[in-house]
Amino acid sequence: MQKITSILLTSTMMLLANNAEPKNEDIHWGYTGHNSPDQWGKLSEKYRECATGLNQSPINITHSIHSFLPPLSPSYGSDSNYIVDNGHTVQVNMAKGSTVVIDDITFELKQFHFHAPSENHIEGKEFPLEGHFVNLDRDGNIAVLAVMFEEGEENKELAKFWDTMPTKAGEIQELKLSKIANALLPVDKHYYRFNGSLTTPPCTEGVRWFVFKDTLTISKEQVAKFMKIMHGVNNRPIQPLDARIIVD
Repeated sequence: MQKITSILLTSTMMLLANNAEPKNEDIHWGYTGHNSPDQWGKLSEKYRECATGLNQSPINITHSIHSFLPPLSPSYGSDSNYIVDNGHTVQVNMAKGSTVVIDDITFELKQFHFHAPSENHIEGKEFPLEGHFVNLDRDGNIAVLAVMFEEGEENKELAKFWDTMPTKAGEIQELKLSKIANALLPVDKHYYRFNGSLTTPPCTEGVRWFVFKDTLTISKEQVAKFMKIMHGVNNRPIQPLDARIIVD
């Protein structure tokens, strides 16, 4: 019982890093119907930024300024702890020890999760799946590394847990996979960078976004399985770029 309680407490903490505040879970939001993304800003004063923010995510990456940015060098060496269906996505929570240094600041990987179809677009292209690797620094600032998956061969790394994903909201399962987060990153780690927000309520801004240019593959069957568990799509529509600059 103590072990299960510990898992549940940790999962609640991870939900905070997955753009959801536990204290607001009674405010029901979703991706279709009367709680769809265009209504998020009206559901609660705490979600107001979803409607009024000027640096919202996701975006369509079109024009970018080439700034010779160095490739990222994540040190994602820790194992996964468990996997949870939080009602909005399937999320893999990580053991401590996986980090990435950005702007001379160390961010720790807390979890990664998925959206189908992709939330961000590149040159107007929507991808069948997008993975978000959520990293926090010691002050709670967030950096998200995003990976696009193109339809093709079955993804062998996803297959390690795809067939055992939780299928009901709130379901948690232990998942002990060695260096799984690192295995789900592209080899070439050049990226597009921009300022944005959380892509789910409360849509808080100030998030550092890094969308990898290189992609991974996923089979049509793997995408279908995920969308069946999610009961449809779980992506927020593209948001205005406004005055933001994208660099690469």
